Amino acid sequence: MGEVDPAVSVWPARGRTRAVVLVLHGGAEQGTGTVPPWKLAYVRMVPIARALHRAGRGNTGFSGVPGGGAPGSGRSPDGHGVEVRLLRNRRYGWNAPAEDPVGDARWALERIREDHPGLPVVLVGHSMGARVALRVADDPAVRGVCALAPWTPRGEPVEAVAGKSVLVVHGTRDRMTSPAESHAYAERAARVAARVARFEIANEGHAMLRRARVWTRLTLAFTLDLLAGDDGGTLRGAWAATGPDRLRIPV
Repeated sequence: MGEVDPAVSVWPARGRTRAVVLVLHGGAEQGTGTVPPWKLAYVRMVPIARALHRAGRGNTGFSGVPGGGAPGSGRSPDGHGVEVRLLRNRRYGWNAPAEDPVGDARWALERIREDHPGLPVVLVGHSMGARVALRVADDPAVRGVCALAPWTPRGEPVEAVAGKSVLVVHGTRDRMTSPAESHAYAERAARVAARVARFEIANEGHAMLRRARVWTRLTLAFTLDLLAGDDGGTLRGAWAATGPDRLRIPV
């Protein structure tokens, strides 16, 4: 009996699909066990996926996305047309050198391409899932990556985010993944990415629980900025910041 595919939960767009957000959950450095739907790392991303879906049902038309509203109208009767997919990996661990979740994410991107050829994709990942998102950002459909509390060990390559938008968000009290290492990653990524910004959430740890609304607000703003050209002004100052300030934005 062959190995089963990863699992995907889908929140469909209202009306015509114009873009897809792929959400990737965390895991561990090692772990060959399966990821049941009640696994905390997976469950943690369900509210974010649902929030993205609600935001994707808004009424502002896309800017530059195929199938958007009428020219000059800025509106679409189908809302943003965002489909959200939450991937559940086959195995819980990164498992170098196999890097199992990277293969799972590329599998999920291929399924998106088959179902929605030519549509833009935004990746949202937490912890190990953020590392995966940054690795597979070289897929031509991907416009950008929202990396939440990313696991970016020293020397993590940045070539995959070349020409893409990257938002990094990290809690200052994270003891599971290193804020210092995500800052170092952002510095390296800024040399090749189209744009990079990094927020530091004060008094927040790895689980994104103390200030959950802040994590969600930044994730939604980034996604809508890329796909609809309108983040409500949340990230305007971040993108406009110059020098080291844009990689240590306090919130």
